Amino acid sequence: MTPRVSRRGLLGGGLAAAGVAGAFTVGRLTDEAAAQEALDRSYAFRGAHQAGILTPVQDRLHFAAFDVTTAERDELVSLLQDWTAAAERMTAGGSAGEIGPVEGNPVLPPDDTGEAIGLPASGLTITFGFGPGLFTDDDGNDRFGLADRQPEALRRLPHFPADQLVPERSFGDLCIQACADDPQVAVHAIRNLARIAFGRAAVRWSQLGFGRTSSTSTTQATPRNLFGFKDGTANLKAEEDGAADEHVWVSAEDDPRAAWLAGGSYLVSRRMNMTIEVWDRQPLVDQERFIGRTKGEGAPLTGTDELDEPDFEAVTGTSPTMAVDAHVRVVHPDFHDGARMLRRGYNFVDGTDALGGLDAGLFFIAYVRDPRTHFIPIQNAMATSDALMEYLKVTGSALFAVPAGIAEGEYVGQALFA
Repeated sequence: MTPRVSRRGLLGGGLAAAGVAGAFTVGRLTDEAAAQEALDRSYAFRGAHQAGILTPVQDRLHFAAFDVTTAERDELVSLLQDWTAAAERMTAGGSAGEIGPVEGNPVLPPDDTGEAIGLPASGLTITFGFGPGLFTDDDGNDRFGLADRQPEALRRLPHFPADQLVPERSFGDLCIQACADDPQVAVHAIRNLARIAFGRAAVRWSQLGFGRTSSTSTTQATPRNLFGFKDGTANLKAEEDGAADEHVWVSAEDDPRAAWLAGGSYLVSRRMNMTIEVWDRQPLVDQERFIGRTKGEGAPLTGTDELDEPDFEAVTGTSPTMAVDAHVRVVHPDFHDGARMLRRGYNFVDGTDALGGLDAGLFFIAYVRDPRTHFIPIQNAMATSDALMEYLKVTGSALFAVPAGIAEGEYVGQALFA
């Protein structure tokens, strides 16, 4: 859709204001053109790795976890085949079904729900993952003849100190991450994939997200979380040579029983509620001490620029300049054998709770090569030693194995069923 400009905006409200208004209009048109360019952008669905991991993080998220309801392996495979076909169409800016939302027989339900009619691709990426429950149930039963191919690292995440998990917001057999620069496009994707799954899988929980809380490309500015701080400054970037191979992508040698996962990754999701109202009453100096960065520039407390490396040896008076329980220090790779993760988290606000406080926080998403070395030790340290945990409550948690990219003629996860 071509951006509209009103006569009032075009004329600048009168000749006397023409110079200022003209500059304003040009700036606004430039911004609108850039926004439209982002909406028109599309990413290839097929490739060596699934899109939506190293892809520059879009502004909106709809994430859903599913329970598989069929007991038939063939039906599970058919679901993945149907999802693959629909996802490829939607990421290209098309409809979920082969026919379309209004082109079919009017006495039959359409094969697309229609709320994305006229909307461009909006940078949509759709990423699929497999949970531990796809391999064995809670009693250890082999559900689909896949138990001997379950990765050793794909187990339910441990219950970390301070976790207050809600089962209805945790776990899942399958997951879909839909990211886009238009929220309606992301919702349309999940809505239609859930509709396609009817009788074979059902939504267990889902989460909407806005305002990305990390950057995966050096072309993106660092965003802010709901605490008001820049988030993800040191996040792994796509442009870093070798970093993804070392910290994100699974190698065929990592686990002999899970060679099918080579080129894939592990997705960790954590729903972190923030006690916003309590945080907002803390003095700025304390907020910055808890984080370990300045709120304005985002610089570490031992530096002046956002991208300065923290100096953990620095001392002010007789105390470390950066407190030993500051978030930046607790989770830094220097204290975790160099382990890094690729974060793709989002802010969320889900209304208010029973006490009238915001039900809001960070929907944390990270991609790691091995959660046992790249996530669990870091989360344990954060849960037990991080000053920030006083203002966080983890209510949801899940781990998924994300297969490699889909080649032409294949469906997502096909190597697992070969």
